Amino acid sequence: MTMMYNKEAVPADVRDDPEARDLLRRAFERTARWPIDFKGFTADLAVNVDGKEINGTVTIKSAQDVSVSLPDAEIQKWATGTISMIAVHRGPRTFDQSDGKSVLTLDRGAPHPMGQTIRIHDSLKSHYRVNDDRMTQINRTMGPMKFTINVEDSAITVDNKYLTTRYTVYYFNPQDGRLMNVESVTDSHVRLGQADLPASRRIISAENGTVSIKTLTFSNHRLL
Repeated sequence: MTMMYNKEAVPADVRDDPEARDLLRRAFERTARWPIDFKGFTADLAVNVDGKEINGTVTIKSAQDVSVSLPDAEIQKWATGTISMIAVHRGPRTFDQSDGKSVLTLDRGAPHPMGQTIRIHDSLKSHYRVNDDRMTQINRTMGPMKFTINVEDSAITVDNKYLTTRYTVYYFNPQDGRLMNVESVTDSHVRLGQADLPASRRIISAENGTVSIKTLTFSNHRLL
């Protein structure tokens, strides 16, 4: 799901809240990303889909330049999309290039276990929860799907940034609120140079009465 941080038309009486902007900027700046001069990496790749394992290679140069080579076209397409989203979220960008473009407001309701709600007045109707300078929940609507991501665990990098290691995604029908799918994602990472690179991703998904387990395992990383 490529994130397009586009502004939406905001009612005239909605004003940007400096407190919301400060909270979200701090959380953004504490989130681990690849360094600005990151040129990418290549690695060996093993993909396992419900017990079927195939091997190949992957090269990531940027979020827009991801190349996966696997002997199964369908699995290759899935792996390319999944790894591209890793690159989108980990790629270098500034706050003003992403959510900082939009008008930001703060919900000052009752305390919530996952933190305060910040509304991003963008085309995706996004709102986040932030707690202790850490992004804990992401909510968006994209076309026929509405989703909530709950961040459950993070590692602290050597740069003192939060690097998510476990999260769950809930997919809803935006028309009636019906739960469509659930994905539980677990990540591990390896430090190479100044970057924390993906070492593994496991996705457990429940959809239409079945549970599927897919894994991506990266090895023999080489910086470009």
